[in-house]
Amino acid sequence: MKLQILSIALAVSTMCSAQTAREEIHENILLTGSNHVAYIAPTKKLTPAPKGYVPFYMDHYGRHGSRWLIDKPDYTNPLEKMRKAKEDGKLTPLGLEVLEKLERFYPTTINRLGELSDIGEQQHHQIGKRMTENFPEIFAGKTAELDARSTVVIRCILSMEAECEELAAFNPNLKIHNDVSESFQYYLNRDWDETLKEAVKPARKIIDEYKERCTHPERLCSTLFNDPAYWQAKEFRAPAFMRALFKVGNNMQSHSFGEDIYSVFTEEEAYELWRAKNIEWYLRYGPSPVTGSIMPFSQRYLLRNMIETADTVFASKTYTNGASLRFGHEVCVMPLACLMELDSCGVKTNDLDNLENYWVNYRIYPMACNIQMIFYRPKKTKVGQLNVDDILVKVLLNEKEAKLPVFTDNYPYYKWSELRKYYINKLNSYVEK
Repeated sequence: MKLQILSIALAVSTMCSAQTAREEIHENILLTGSNHVAYIAPTKKLTPAPKGYVPFYMDHYGRHGSRWLIDKPDYTNPLEKMRKAKEDGKLTPLGLEVLEKLERFYPTTINRLGELSDIGEQQHHQIGKRMTENFPEIFAGKTAELDARSTVVIRCILSMEAECEELAAFNPNLKIHNDVSESFQYYLNRDWDETLKEAVKPARKIIDEYKERCTHPERLCSTLFNDPAYWQAKEFRAPAFMRALFKVGNNMQSHSFGEDIYSVFTEEEAYELWRAKNIEWYLRYGPSPVTGSIMPFSQRYLLRNMIETADTVFASKTYTNGASLRFGHEVCVMPLACLMELDSCGVKTNDLDNLENYWVNYRIYPMACNIQMIFYRPKKTKVGQLNVDDILVKVLLNEKEAKLPVFTDNYPYYKWSELRKYYINKLNSYVEK
């Protein structure tokens, strides 16, 4: 009971002025795509720098942009089911129309599984351009430095290159260092340790239960197939077919040439399928009590790297301004945001039936999602004489100012020394088997 009360209080404090997930989905059904949601550019202006301060450094982790689906069966499973139904004469006119859309799109996926899409590249160009517009002081001048690193996955590398192109266009004198290596994987995209693998086991049954509870294929299948006995047969696996078709529909927003599959789903069907995904991601990567609230610690090496990199910058006798950019995946951004307790990301609750009132996945990890830590120093500080106690920081989650888990009387700005101490103590609390 105490946990529930605390969760509600935390959620209300961070989400009271926002629309509910149901209201947002009503306005934009594409949000039910969860981690396939295309990045939405921010519209709210950022708070100006505090008087007497100037931004000089950015510490960043970002996900690759929109992409094709990763595995061939993601496309072929629903396609082959509908091809077979056509051969058997079991498709309605709407079913034939959906099959035609799947057939038109499928050739574009060949040899492109998991790759960055045209929309994905655009997203990172736009993010990079906004970085220069929001924080020109960080990237300007002849001594500005940029260190950009990526996981070894091609969509992440190309996302990195797209942002760097915009930063280089802003300042041709920017000293850019790009690097891609397996040696960075331990913090850019680290595998789970045994403690995490054990912790997530109790969640698997709950995930499967909600997946079945939230999948209602009856109406959909009756509009696509002309024989109820056909799709009701056990071997057809109607719930799995519905989820597979929905996944293809989710990801069509990743392409400027995508086909409309979403229109065959009602808002309620899409909402219910999203609810199951919201719960799944919370249990697998969020601070859920079911997993002992330790899943965000999967990103402890990443957060520690961000802190240590900042430490190195601030201790330098020659560093003036610049950024450290890292590129990877949503399975890192999601738990990192929870580990850092940005806005309501760190909320803990057992109330899974009403999880969307406290914690909403698509607000954290759309395609191209990113966390930007922006550091400010006093304008009068000379190079090599930086006092860490004077540094202020604000954090942007998907380019929106976020609340942090320490006190400030100058939101969205916080004392870096206090936030650093909080995070180091939290990281040191994790015990690995």
